[in-house]
Amino acid sequence: MQLSRELPDYIYSLRSADGQQARVNDRTLARSFILSPDQLIEDWAVAAVGRLTVADLAPALEQNPAVLILGTGEQQVFPPVEVMAACLTRGVGIEVMNNASAARTFNVLAGENRRVVAAFILETGGN
Repeated sequence: MQLSRELPDYIYSLRSADGQQARVNDRTLARSFILSPDQLIEDWAVAAVGRLTVADLAPALEQNPAVLILGTGEQQVFPPVEVMAACLTRGVGIEVMNNASAARTFNVLAGENRRVVAAFILETGGN
């Protein structure tokens, strides 16, 4: 039986993520970032979910996602209510989870050709 590797239809996939770093394709990132299947925004200047603002989400929301996944580090921590409301009033579903779960969910949704964007907060990154 011959096996062949199936490549995804998108440019970026997450290999792993935790609270300190993430692996996107073959690159290791140590600063917070935003990811869609076709775009990587590195050095996203967010270091803690408690300080996340609606303005911080602008680069993610500009990509017109149906679902925004917010990876909040090692633990699931909900953002300020204004951030949740900003997504919902735009008709964007928001899912908040730890980074490892967010990485798995992003890959599943991207593999289904869903309009997904993920924002990952890494504890060692941002300002």
